[in-house]
Amino acid sequence: MATARWRLDLAYDGAAFSGFALQPEHPSVVGVLRETLARTLRLAEAPYLTGAGRTDAGVHAWAQVVSLDLDEAVLDDEGAAGLVRSLNAQLAGRVAVRSARRVPEDFDARHSALWRSYRYLISTGPNVGPVSHVAWALNGPLDLAAMNAATGAVLGEHDFRAFCKRPADRGPDEALVRRVLEARWSALEDPAGLAGPGGLVMLSVRASSFCHHLVRRLVGAVVAVGQGRLGVEVIGARLASGSGEGLPGPAPASGLCLMGVGYEPRHGGASGTWTV
Repeated sequence: MATARWRLDLAYDGAAFSGFALQPEHPSVVGVLRETLARTLRLAEAPYLTGAGRTDAGVHAWAQVVSLDLDEAVLDDEGAAGLVRSLNAQLAGRVAVRSARRVPEDFDARHSALWRSYRYLISTGPNVGPVSHVAWALNGPLDLAAMNAATGAVLGEHDFRAFCKRPADRGPDEALVRRVLEARWSALEDPAGLAGPGGLVMLSVRASSFCHHLVRRLVGAVVAVGQGRLGVEVIGARLASGSGEGLPGPAPASGLCLMGVGYEPRHGGASGTWTV
């Protein structure tokens, strides 16, 4: 039977899952979505899903993308809207399917991606209130000018092994080269006072791809710069040396959110933006 390729755009609360990728013993985004798709479409077996990126446990997403193949008799263009409604009713806020569309056969959520963008959110107030679920609470001021000066070192193509968790199949001397397209810190307005007595600070970063823990380890180091515990030259120095020795640990997962994935227009265009 002929198959068609489909693209689903997703949002989810990472606190509810042990990560994006399938984990038989633990709740995952892929696991719950596969089960719900199989039940809704009455499939004999759950479909294989390819994601644009594998977010860790606790990391959120506003614009994740998955691709999958379905028999043409199972779903057509007219049924896509109904599928989205049905999936969202069953997923009940754990995962939100933002859209479902048929795409060309050469589309692959991971390999067709042109860029990915993330947001990291920090509250400079205490760890209470509505934003504590999605932001790292530091309860103290940060020097944004110093943080932006330090972060500027990551722009362009670099060996990021000092900031990445090394894959099991890579040796300690192998480079982990990535290309960062844009990165900046900014203060956010909080007219509703959701951050309490503190303020909100955000890193927006976009790259062709990311290695494991890159954003969280970068945030951990740059926050130390913003607190005056490290100098602004530390990021560039660690990139040049390839060593992360002496750097703080990664920032908490709860502050990180996948905000967008870029694709060609024929593949449906970007799932989100590189900033909010």
